[in-house]
Amino acid sequence: MNRNRKILTGLATAALVYPALTGSVQAAYHADSDTGIDALDYIEQEHRTARERWLTPEQEKLLQDAAQMEKNLRRPLDPAKPAPVAFEGDDLTYDERDGSFIAKGKVDILQMDAHRFQGEEITGNVQRQEIHIPDKAHVLQLTPGQVRVTLDGYRANYNYGAKTGTMEDVRGKADAHYITARRFEFYPDHIVAYDGTETKCGAKKPDYHLSAKKIILYPNQKIIMEHVKFWLKGTVLFSRKHYESNLSGADGHETNYPRVGYNTDDGAYLKWHLTFPVRGKLDTHANILINTKDGWRSNYDLTWSGRNMSTGLTYGYFEDGDDKWIKKEPSYFWRYGSHIGRTHLTYSLDAEYGRWYGNGVHSNHGSYGVGLGYDPIRFHRNTLYLHTGYDITRESYDDSRVAGMSADIVLTRDFDDRWAAYAGYHYSKKNEENSLFSFDTDDYSKKAEGGFSYRIDAINRVAVGTRYDLDHSKWRNIDYYWYHDLHCSQIILRYKSKENHVSLRWQFTPW
Repeated sequence: MNRNRKILTGLATAALVYPALTGSVQAAYHADSDTGIDALDYIEQEHRTARERWLTPEQEKLLQDAAQMEKNLRRPLDPAKPAPVAFEGDDLTYDERDGSFIAKGKVDILQMDAHRFQGEEITGNVQRQEIHIPDKAHVLQLTPGQVRVTLDGYRANYNYGAKTGTMEDVRGKADAHYITARRFEFYPDHIVAYDGTETKCGAKKPDYHLSAKKIILYPNQKIIMEHVKFWLKGTVLFSRKHYESNLSGADGHETNYPRVGYNTDDGAYLKWHLTFPVRGKLDTHANILINTKDGWRSNYDLTWSGRNMSTGLTYGYFEDGDDKWIKKEPSYFWRYGSHIGRTHLTYSLDAEYGRWYGNGVHSNHGSYGVGLGYDPIRFHRNTLYLHTGYDITRESYDDSRVAGMSADIVLTRDFDDRWAAYAGYHYSKKNEENSLFSFDTDDYSKKAEGGFSYRIDAINRVAVGTRYDLDHSKWRNIDYYWYHDLHCSQIILRYKSKENHVSLRWQFTPW
């Protein structure tokens, strides 16, 4: 019914995952196919997230040293008190009268909750639980519940009892984000960077980054920025006074940067999804698409999003996974989804009404649906998705009405870090034979899908996605993919063998 529907086409069971019911969360990659292979996008994203959190050798050593320190404790640990601290250095001086100390040389301060502070000279006070590093400082933080950081900077001050502190002229990594800052502040549940930059591109001169007067990062929750500029190489693309991104899902910075590519149908193209806050929960979205064949083929919407509901008005061109187009002039949509009580069952309600144009036909198009699903069922590296629904579609052009059930069953298998596979069955009463518009509609009702993905090495992955028409007993799609990672971007080559259709896409990370 809207842009998100195209993204989830093929994995209709994505609507079963509660966050996706309102269209707010989706996989960070999109295979752009109608074979259901986007079921594997979620697996690949989980693998990438896991790789982002791999420990470096010095982080592993920090955890080992903290564990060894715990083994050597002479008395039981008091959870109400700060974690014990150990000091090492070439020259240590401690004043028992007031608790002050001075450490010089190669100083290493280890706190048992997985903090490490290093510098050539460190002063502080054990009674006040303070550490001061006046010159160059190196800080590691792997404490559970806090932002994971590896930072280099100057003039560090830290209170290891309160878990608060500051640092200046900072460069390093916070969780999966490469960060620089004029001033850096530590808090128990978040970090703050002033006059800083942020990117997930690890190059010395990143292809893209965000700069902001203030950056607030809550681990695995969200990142908030004030007075933000979005940079591509050395050029500012646009700026905002306030920007906020959810880190618990996959809707991060991938929407802020354009994608470019080529395919047989459209020629060369540029895609760019932009969101502009209006007020409160009201946003306007621009889904820019320019190609050499058709020119400007974009769409726009004004959307209000609540906890379980979204509604709004949309206008412009929309494309499904099979390169079929529709123009909405405009169309109103409403969606609601939630769990049934405290069960694993989910339900969804959706409606759309507006003026549609396609294939030379104008029609007042109305569609209404209800869905019932179950949370993804995980067992032995398998995930099972289940969903059913009932939809009604009406058209003023021919006074038609199509009503009927739909059903979706998808099973994915995550064999290991290299191999993943999926298989699915889908049924929909609605098809091209009984529908006025072919957009987001097949010319058959029953279909089987399947495919696999294989990671060749750290930068190359291949995949195959297929769709079989059970109504007419014939293969409809056999698509081949090659994913190649560059330093801060990715190239995706797709070949649709049944249509002899080639597409090449280049996009920035994260996706």
